Amino acid sequence: MKFTTFHKNGQDRLGLMDGDQVIDLNQAQPQVNADLRLALKSGVDLAAAAKNALASSAERLPMASLQLSPILPEPGKIICLGLNYFDHAKEGGRDKPEYPWFFLRSASSLLAPNAEAMLPKVSERLDYEAELAVVIGKTVKHATLENALDCVFGYSCFNDISVRDYQKKTPQWTIGKNFDQTGGFGPVLVTADELPAGATGLKIQARLNGQVMQDANTRDMIWGVAETIKLLTECMTLEPGDLIIMGTPAGVGQARTPPVWMKSGDSVEIEIEHIGVLRNKVQSEIA
Repeated sequence: MKFTTFHKNGQDRLGLMDGDQVIDLNQAQPQVNADLRLALKSGVDLAAAAKNALASSAERLPMASLQLSPILPEPGKIICLGLNYFDHAKEGGRDKPEYPWFFLRSASSLLAPNAEAMLPKVSERLDYEAELAVVIGKTVKHATLENALDCVFGYSCFNDISVRDYQKKTPQWTIGKNFDQTGGFGPVLVTADELPAGATGLKIQARLNGQVMQDANTRDMIWGVAETIKLLTECMTLEPGDLIIMGTPAGVGQARTPPVWMKSGDSVEIEIEHIGVLRNKVQSEIA
């Protein structure tokens, strides 16, 4: 199954993909909350509801006509990994980490598909990062490698857009990862059963104005999805609607000679094989 989230009549709505059309799932199956996080937390059988909606005569809306929102407009926790591809660690002058470099994003930093990423007034060092997003569907603590993937609902595309000079102001990265309109997320979520276990073996790319800047495979991650969940749940409970962002491969703008920073008017695309393409343009912040 594939899901999306769109904005209609002043609120976000959970959509079910039917080809290039979208069914308002709450409208077709009222027992399903219109917010994906709340639907997951309720324990409703989303697979059964989606199957029934697809078989029904529910209205189909062309996806191209919709104003999209982040898949989870207000996730629970947003946990990100830094340096999770060896080649990216190397291009940054670091050895393979001994433990994941975890940091957090806030929901207020998220950016809808097709919306404008913000080039902030205070910086010109805006950088792209192609990443795999993992949406948690079940509560889990002390997961094992064998059962960790049981809690994953699905996967999406993420652009962990970073304001590099602010990221480097402190060793903790947080401030440079939480500017408004910098966490691109979507446009679709593919359920875990539709992809290889842990979404491994998928091609991942970032393209800037049509030029390939990052080109890798999710099998190149240092810590895969299962191991990441195991490590996180040693420390915290993961809950339905939490989000894990799995790190970026080599090719980021700051590591190039000369550096490549995104400018107002640029177009950036993140594509992950069998998941989809996340597109955003860059716009300068209005004074």
